[in-house]
Parts: sequence; structure tokens; C-alpha cells
Amino acid sequence: MAQQRTRWIGGATLVAAIAAGGWWFLASPDVSPPPAESATAEPAALPETLELPVDQARAIGLEWAAAKAAEQAPVATLNGTVEPPANARVAVTALFGGVIEHSYVVEGAAVRKGQPLAIVRSPEILSLHSDLVRARARLGIARSTAQRLDQLSDAGVIAGARAEEARASLREAEADVAEKRRILALAGASGSDGGYRLLAPIAGRVTSVSATTGDRLDGGGAPFVIDAAGAYEVNAQLPERLAGRVHPGMQVRLGDVTGTVSSVGTTIDPETRSLLLKARMPAGPGVISGGTVTVTVLGPAPSGAVTVPASAVTPLNGADTVFVRTRDGVAIRRVQLGEGSADDMALVLSGLNPGDQVVKRGTSEIKALVLAQ
Repeated sequence: MAQQRTRWIGGATLVAAIAAGGWWFLASPDVSPPPAESATAEPAALPETLELPVDQARAIGLEWAAAKAAEQAPVATLNGTVEPPANARVAVTALFGGVIEHSYVVEGAAVRKGQPLAIVRSPEILSLHSDLVRARARLGIARSTAQRLDQLSDAGVIAGARAEEARASLREAEADVAEKRRILALAGASGSDGGYRLLAPIAGRVTSVSATTGDRLDGGGAPFVIDAAGAYEVNAQLPERLAGRVHPGMQVRLGDVTGTVSSVGTTIDPETRSLLLKARMPAGPGVISGGTVTVTVLGPAPSGAVTVPASAVTPLNGADTVFVRTRDGVAIRRVQLGEGSADDMALVLSGLNPGDQVVKRGTSEIKALVLAQ
């Protein structure tokens, strides 16, 4: 009985202790400090204008440029290679076998149409010249015979059929001489010494020389290849996302040279996810056959867009900014830029009007003055 009473007393004591602890926990004040409030400092507001006396502007060396209404805007910048068009590369063929006696051009040389490229000595030319001499002799005999028989036929001495046969032989001899003359002329051959000239069929630049003085040529070989002057083609890969936005007729710019998109493929390459774009390019700086280039495709500019020199745009307090000329200094204008640029010009979609005079040289100095205020 005493042992049971002892267990009751211990249990009551434990319950009382737990109750007292719970009351202390609920009643104890929260003494932990409140969380600190985060404060974000807003950037200081910039002035809308900056007064700039004339003498100070002159000392800085400011230069100005007028914002121009944009007619075109960059659509894409593509990497490509320059190649001659399919109809602008000509192989100069040796019509007759022989040995090159003189070679006048080297690879890379510019040539005009009809310019001699080489002199070739050929036994075939000697043989053809001999054939021509014999054909001329036969022509002389045929002409004399036809004239004599015509006279006899007119006098009634012989039948007219014999005179007609003589005239037919004359026409055959004339055709034989004309054909041999044509072949020699086509080859540029002098004939009697067995030499003939390889001539440039078009004006352009020699891009390949596979034979030189002393080399033997086989008939039908092409010792020279000429690319037409002023005719090139750029082959580039157009990303799939631009399919439908770029089409033939749009302008392409390579530095200061402007060309035209001639075709856009209709099949997407499964590996590059791109279409083949071809553009015609005239001759100009940087347009070199076989070279790798970067071209800009241009399309119609958005309404209200203007162009300014890229040097006129500077970041200021996280926004693209230009400085516009005012009577007393400059106005600080936030602008929205379009994608891409061409010829060191920036496309401004909003914030400027055509004719606004903007600082194109001295923007760093003006920016420092604005931030110092």
C-alpha cells in the first residue's frame, strides 16, 4: 500500500512539473530581435538636360551628326563564302596539242577580253595550214573551171549540166577553204609557223594556271581558268527561324559593297537547321573569291525608326542614351535600339526624330559631366 502511495505522489509531482514548464514556455516573451528590413537604394535621378557653354563644347571637341529616317534595318548577320557564279567561270581550252612557247599571265592576274594568255607551238596547226594551202589551190582550179564551162554553156558548146556540176564543185571548194580559215582563226593561229594563241574569252581575273612555259598540252586541256570581273556570289546559311522573313530581292551588305539576295533554299538542312542563301555581289573591297565573309541582310525598317552613328549611343544608368543638341547644351534622351547594326550605324526605334543633332564624338566626356551633377 505504501509503495502504491509513493507511485501516486511521484506521478503527481511529474504532472505538476510539466504543467509549470508549459506555463513558463507560453508566458516567456520573445526576446529575439526583429528581422532587419532590407533597403534597396534607387539610383539617383538624372537631369533631363545639361547646360553646356559654347566654349566648353569647343574645348571638349564635340562633333554632331543628324539622325536620319531609316529605310532599311538589319534582319540577319550571316557567315558565308564568296564564290564565282556558275556562269562567270570560264576554262580556257587548248584546241590543239602542243608545247607552250610563251606564257604571259600568272595566277591572280587581271585580264581583258581577247588578251593573249600564251603562245602554243603545235604540229596540228602546221598540218592544218598545209591543208588550207591545198584547199586554196583547189578553189582556184574550181573557180577557173566553173568560169570556163559557164562560157561554153552560154555559147551552146556543152550541156548546161556540166556547167552546173562545175559550179557545185566551186561551192564545195569555197566551203572547204572557209572552214579551215575559221578553225585557224578560232585558235588564233598564225599557221605558217605552227603557233597559235590562247586568248582570254572574258574579262576577269586568272584564278588557276596549270601549265607554264615549256609544258606540253594535250588537245582539250584547260591550262587557264578565268573568273569574270565584277561577278561574285555569296553562299550563306540562313537560320530556320528566319525562314519566310528573308526572300529574293532583299539587299545584302558586305562592308561598303551592296548585293542582292538571289535565292533562298526551301529545304532545311537537318544537321545545321538552316537554309542555303545565295546573294549576288559586285566586285569591291573584301569581295575575294574563296574568302570567308560576314554579310548583313537588310529589310524594311519599322515606322518611325532613325539611324545614328553607333558612337552616339552610350549606356547611362542602365538605359541606352543619346545626347541631343539644344540651344543651351544637350538633352539627355533614352532610346530604344533595334537588333543589329550596319556600317557602324545604330538603329533607333524610339526616342529620336529625323533631323535631331546628336553627339557622335565626345559622348564619354558628356556622360562624365552628367554623372558628376
